[in-house]
Amino acid sequence: MAAASNPNGAAESAGLTSPAAAAGELTLGGDLTVRRLGYGAMRITGEGIWGEPADREGALALLRRVLELGVNLIDTADSYGPETSEQLIAEALHPYPEGTVIATKGGLTRQGPSRWGTDGRPEHLKQACEGSLSRLRLDTIDLYQLHAPDPEVPYEESVGALAELRAEGKIRHVGLSNVGRRHIEQAQRIVPIVSVQNRYSVSSQDSEAVLELCEQQGLGFFPWFPLDTGALTRADKLEQVARAHDATTGQVALAWLLAHSPVTLPIPGTSSIEHLEENVAAAALRLSDDDLAQIEAAV
Repeated sequence: MAAASNPNGAAESAGLTSPAAAAGELTLGGDLTVRRLGYGAMRITGEGIWGEPADREGALALLRRVLELGVNLIDTADSYGPETSEQLIAEALHPYPEGTVIATKGGLTRQGPSRWGTDGRPEHLKQACEGSLSRLRLDTIDLYQLHAPDPEVPYEESVGALAELRAEGKIRHVGLSNVGRRHIEQAQRIVPIVSVQNRYSVSSQDSEAVLELCEQQGLGFFPWFPLDTGALTRADKLEQVARAHDATTGQVALAWLLAHSPVTLPIPGTSSIEHLEENVAAAALRLSDDDLAQIEAAV
């Protein structure tokens, strides 16, 4: 059975309640359990991650389909749009079903389509968090992540703002994004950290040392840009594995991430329901040791 042609089939045949359940679960901070395949809500905005989507109703339908497929962690940020992604999530899904985790981020600013800046000042982060709470219609954000270090602001000050928000009950758990091991160690001296979100894929493994630290400490590791599509389509051996499983290279790439470490939680994003279903179907794809060796040899 081709995973791409019947995204629900493998999970249903295994007696699972939803396709995403086949990925297994990860517990963050001891009390926040989520399935190991999430959804990244950056691309539901307009071109250049700016403004409204061309098809607003389509974006709302896609978000509802995310939950129908059993995905229960949606990753977003105040800078996606800006604000648009969070607004769409609340419009489509609020009141959120029990167990749904909306993880958001603060610390990046926008100057226009495809233009990004950083602002890690404590006052900015507190305002950003308040804005996210309002747009997402939440009293507490389950997982709030510092989007990136600001070279103009001491990292301890930025993290300290999140620690204060946590103490006030506005954040349940704190995560980091776009960081190295040193940032994680600095942050942990200030507040408990439950997750790290870095760019990572089968073809882009620069954060391997960070992933190893997450494994050692039981932190969730959320690979962003997990498909790295251009590089994957050039990997002949990855294509061979995909053909053997009647799957796509993207599905194999996601299955590799799930197999590579027990703490990975990929968050592929898309604006297409068809592509979303294809991605979630990867949760049921099981790669053999020979498959994994072929993939490693391809990069």
